[in-house]
Amino acid sequence: MGAVTGAVRTWLRAEGLAVLALSVTLYWVLGASWLWFVLLFLAPDLSFAGYLAGPRTGALAYNLAHTYVLPLGLVTVALLLELGRPAHLGIIWTAHLGFDRALGFGLKYPTAFADTHLGRSPGKTGG
Repeated sequence: MGAVTGAVRTWLRAEGLAVLALSVTLYWVLGASWLWFVLLFLAPDLSFAGYLAGPRTGALAYNLAHTYVLPLGLVTVALLLELGRPAHLGIIWTAHLGFDRALGFGLKYPTAFADTHLGRSPGKTGG
């Protein structure tokens, strides 16, 4: 299923940890509310609801919420326009993605929830 293994998988997980650390550091430097960080950290996982419509729709919803493109775009535009709250939301979102990648959760294939670009999701074996 096109998943990475070995040292490459380890490097990708290390990148996720680096993204998490950078996001938390940037959030701290900007002086944003830690209450909002805690409350919104798992918000991207609401995309799991897409799986109620089947694995193809679920994978699309999950991947839209778990790719770096959208939150980094939000952070970039918000910082350029000096909009604090949207930047904070994008940083929380990016931190979540880094956390997921560090734990080994990757972008989903439409075959099954556990099938990811980083291999089978942690704790998932078999079909």
